Amino acid sequence: MGLDDKISNAADKLGGKGKEATGEATGDESLKAEGQGDQAKGDLKQAGEKVKDAFKKD
Repeated sequence: MGLDDKISNAADKLGGKGKEATGEATGDESLKAEGQGDQAKGDLKQAGEKVKDAFKKD
């Protein structure tokens, strides 16, 4: 996984955590759900990059 990809995935997760926390604090369920979705997106992208890396090593 390239450094740019790692940074992008980490930014998705961090931004998602911020949105989720803000949504939780303000009672905004929509923002909370959006934050959870951003975190999931970051996790999926990271998993995809790991799969690509596993095939590159062979």
